[in-house]
Amino acid sequence: MHIYKNNHLTLASSVVSIGAFDGLHRGHQTLIKEAAKRARELGVPSVVYTFDPPPRAHFQNTRVLTSVDEKIELIKLFDIDYVVVAEFNKEYASREALEFLLELSFLGPKEIWVGPNFQFGKGKKGNTNLLSDYFHVNVHPLVTCDKGEIISSTRIRELLQNNKRKQADHLLGRPRIKSLNT
Repeated sequence: MHIYKNNHLTLASSVVSIGAFDGLHRGHQTLIKEAAKRARELGVPSVVYTFDPPPRAHFQNTRVLTSVDEKIELIKLFDIDYVVVAEFNKEYASREALEFLLELSFLGPKEIWVGPNFQFGKGKKGNTNLLSDYFHVNVHPLVTCDKGEIISSTRIRELLQNNKRKQADHLLGRPRIKSLNT
């Protein structure tokens, strides 16, 4: 697996999954696995495009569930060819949606995989509809746990805050890693 900063990778074609992937929980894992499967079917490289820190941590100062290094180690388990890590800072957050679309075009995406709530660009002006105007987009449905509740990083943070670590581990699909123990 090769790791790049944003705007440093150019590919003729690929399948790209995009997200903050904070915690890399079971929902994230499902989306990335589906995108990687499609890349293999199409015979093109798989790319995971993610952010450091996650946008929610930048804007709302929320707890980060996995460091970028931990996230990369977990992504390696899914046989991904490339990871693009965008440094999410004030400058990155001020980019217009079309700038993000232009950057994605250099990855040559045959398909892009995102979750249903995916937004991008300054003021969250970009969404899956805009993304679909430029690329073939697969919007992966939200993944739920056995009880039918949506698996999300926000829910995992709440469980950890309430000392429900076993439930959090279940939603993560693995035992906690270092940064989750704090």
